[in-house]
Amino acid sequence: MASTHTNDALPASVEADLHAETATAAEHGSGGLPQFQFEHWAGQIGYLLILFVILYVLVSKVFAPRLRKVMDERADTISNAVATARQVQAEAAEQAAQAQAEVAKARADARAMAAAAKARVTEDANARQAAEEAVVNDRIAEAETAIGKTRDAAMANVATIASDAAAAMVERLTGKAATSAELATAKGAA
Repeated sequence: MASTHTNDALPASVEADLHAETATAAEHGSGGLPQFQFEHWAGQIGYLLILFVILYVLVSKVFAPRLRKVMDERADTISNAVATARQVQAEAAEQAAQAQAEVAKARADARAMAAAAKARVTEDANARQAAEEAVVNDRIAEAETAIGKTRDAAMANVATIASDAAAAMVERLTGKAATSAELATAKGAA
């Protein structure tokens, strides 16, 4: 088994060096953290001031202008986008108004065309009706003329027919034929 004592395996000079290092570390460690020791504060404050000045210069001369530039570009981009949106909205409203005006004009034109077509169709229908009525009136006039001629012819023959009918009746009733003088007298009496 191996021995747990390290002193047995170490030479005496090495052992003395170890004790000397431990003693030195004990002397330095007795005061606590060096940041809280007053003899180191002057150097720490100097370094703190130097670092503060360096950081202040970096922030004020490098980082802040870059951030300001980015913020200004962002504000410009937003304002340009808003202006463009307003312009597009105005153009869209103008186009919508134009479209409504065009639709209203198209409706008015359509109504006018429909009214003109209706008037033209009505006029054509009235003209056809007048022409047909003229044709019908001509036919009626021709028919009335034909009827009048037929009636006149019939009336002209009525006297003869009446005279023949009267002669036939007299002959039948009396058994002898009536003379023309008797028929003329009967015709005059009627």
